[in-house]
Amino acid sequence: MPWSRIVSGAIAIVIALGMVLLGGWYFTLGFGIIIYLGQLEYFQLARAKGFAPAAKTTLVVSQALLVISNLSPAYADAVFPVAGTFICFYLLFQPKFATIADISASIMGLFYGGYLPSYWVRLRSLGQIQASNLPLDGFWIQDWTDLHALPQGLTCTLLAFICIWAADIGAYIFGKAFGRTRLSDISPKKTVEGAVFGVAGSVAVAIAGSWYLGWSGWPITGAALGLLIGIASLLGDLTESMMKRDAGVKDSGQLIPGHGGILDRADSYVFTAPLVFYFVTLLLPLLP
Repeated sequence: MPWSRIVSGAIAIVIALGMVLLGGWYFTLGFGIIIYLGQLEYFQLARAKGFAPAAKTTLVVSQALLVISNLSPAYADAVFPVAGTFICFYLLFQPKFATIADISASIMGLFYGGYLPSYWVRLRSLGQIQASNLPLDGFWIQDWTDLHALPQGLTCTLLAFICIWAADIGAYIFGKAFGRTRLSDISPKKTVEGAVFGVAGSVAVAIAGSWYLGWSGWPITGAALGLLIGIASLLGDLTESMMKRDAGVKDSGQLIPGHGGILDRADSYVFTAPLVFYFVTLLLPLLP
């Protein structure tokens, strides 16, 4: 593995952990920057196909969606159709007639690059206000010996992130060492063996996390969450690979040395966010 990939990956993990630990507006701001850069890369892919999406409007309404997700998560779902309406209005009044592809690329940019990632903000905000001990609704651990007292949003977000890291690292290492069977023509370097080990890594981490957090139904709930995260992160990776393949590019960008662009690193997080959020907020409370 190239040193540039290792160093940039380590820096990205440190930044991500800092954002997650602080939470509040610190997490929202950091995530807003990531989403902004990721959407810029997405719209570059769309333009490579000859589409003319409403990039500026989509970027603005996506940031508004993140703000609402932090202020009042219950109203975030109402913002999505309103934001889509603004995008369509913008395209209606352009000098050049917009095509179906232009509209679809714009709405997809909002859904893929803004709406789905906003669930990370909603997840991290769980219990944050009550535990906040820093300005801007931030939180810092004062007693590292009592991690059970942490906000639910912090523990669940950390667990989800570590599951994704375990899935990515497991798939990469074991795929390189033991991979023989190609998983999909969309991403020729991915193997069935690597995917299986990646999902297994996510399941193992989630089981350990569910035991530590004292979830009802352990270890089944942990295994279920790990399976969801492992599969969703893999599908997110393949989806981004499909878009790059269709656009005829190898990487979505060159922002991160050794890794490519933001989308190349964040693709595993897109589809996992709503699954983890609803697993924690809807399924877990139903268990005795």
